[in-house]
Amino acid sequence: MKRQADIHRQTKETKIDLSLDLDGSGKSRINTGVPFLDHMLDLFTRHGLFDLAIDCRGDLEIDDHHSVEDIAICLGQAFAAALGDKQGISRYGHSYVPMDETLARAVVDLSGRYYLVYRVEQLRERVGTFSVELAEHFWHSFAEHCRCNLHVEVLYGRNQHHILEATFKAAARALSQAVRRDPRIEGVLSTKGSLTEK
Repeated sequence: MKRQADIHRQTKETKIDLSLDLDGSGKSRINTGVPFLDHMLDLFTRHGLFDLAIDCRGDLEIDDHHSVEDIAICLGQAFAAALGDKQGISRYGHSYVPMDETLARAVVDLSGRYYLVYRVEQLRERVGTFSVELAEHFWHSFAEHCRCNLHVEVLYGRNQHHILEATFKAAARALSQAVRRDPRIEGVLSTKGSLTEK
């Protein structure tokens, strides 16, 4: 059974076409209009071993905010759709990722319940033209629409680019672990019998 999803979203602020394959090989075709986000999503795809294609046309003349938020919404929706009833998945994932002087940790539970803990220091306002505060908003929107419990934390670091890069890589690896099928799991990994919030 293929675990893929196609998401199409159009508002007055953005038009997004997104395709996700959870069982890919790390191939990406990313065009968000936000260069730093392209970079983060490219490495997210590669380190999670997902296949991901995103095309976004947003109102960048106003701000990057709408594009970043709506892409995260679509990506979260794609994960939720591709996972379906979550039969046989490992459910939990965690990863530590070093990036030179930085060490990041991400932990995820694909529980069907949304919660985000984001403990990442903002050392400066921008990396290139990318507003650093949008990174937290990205993960908030993703977790809400993926319906997962996501904790992202940087234990230490001094370079803002390294900090954000390490968090995206750590989240990718944690998600890759959580979506993995385990043949020992019958049904879903829950005593409740369901990993979808009713």
